[in-house]
Amino acid sequence: TRVILTMVGWIIVLKLQLHKFLIKFKKIFFNFLIIYFSLQLSLKADQDRMILGLKIFNEKGNCASCHQLTNAKSKGNIGPSLDDLKPTQAQVKQAVTNGIGIMPAFGNDKILTPQEIDAVSFYVEKATSN
Repeated sequence: TRVILTMVGWIIVLKLQLHKFLIKFKKIFFNFLIIYFSLQLSLKADQDRMILGLKIFNEKGNCASCHQLTNAKSKGNIGPSLDDLKPTQAQVKQAVTNGIGIMPAFGNDKILTPQEIDAVSFYVEKATSN
């Protein structure tokens, strides 16, 4: 009976330890799921912005006619090569919004919306940072 009581005691201790472990594991696993799905949503949002930015670069903004950008398959030679310049998102946003040199002020002249300028700025920075 003493052996049985010892075994029962160990089983109870093991069950308690397992219960504590499972509680910790649930918290860790739940946090992992939150982070994982947040990252997935963020990656999807970035992918959507890249697609929109490329479309604006090649179509509505017509940036490709003046700028070289390998990612967009553009070979313009009026403005600077964006591949060489590697501008930040803030620099692109500033230039697109206000214009620079012979480049029109796409924002100030209401050619592009603020959302379109954000998308094309995001795209150019990411496309040139590889």
